[in-house]
Amino acid sequence: MEIWDLYDRNGNKTEKTWERRFGQNNLIPEGYYHMVVDILVRHTDGTYLLTKRSDDKDIYPGYWEASAGGSALSGEEPLTAAKRELFEETGLTSDDFCLISHTFRDPSRSMFYSYLAIVDAPKDSVVLQDEETVDYKWVDDAGLIAYTESDLAIQTHNARYADLIDEIRAGINKNP
Repeated sequence: MEIWDLYDRNGNKTEKTWERRFGQNNLIPEGYYHMVVDILVRHTDGTYLLTKRSDDKDIYPGYWEASAGGSALSGEEPLTAAKRELFEETGLTSDDFCLISHTFRDPSRSMFYSYLAIVDAPKDSVVLQDEETVDYKWVDDAGLIAYTESDLAIQTHNARYADLIDEIRAGINKNP
């Protein structure tokens, strides 16, 4: 069982909490949000980690994603949650996190902290989390852009990383 703190539209923690229920995030009362962290993982060699979500996930089952992440547990700060989720979903650790965006998504009652994490670990040391992820691959800048432009990309993730994706795309176009 996971318990989430609930926040107002300004990102202030309220006194309310929410017990996670499969497929029922949209039942969080209107005007309240739970904290979610997502982490785009870049290796020190410049490649990015893509993971494939389990077919049993209630949201985007079977999709590839350019993100590790999940909901913050009650009492967690954003960066603490990001470090925990990165390790839980990939087995990787990092102390090099950069906040890319802080956004709200009303349909899912979510407040997102989106990070870029730089990792320096053997690329075959990724450990997939049971019931969360089932496969992974590392892609270069062009592979990441191709993924974000595909029908298989999770568009809400792309939106949270839009400025970074545009920077990567511009770098590719500058050096074809």
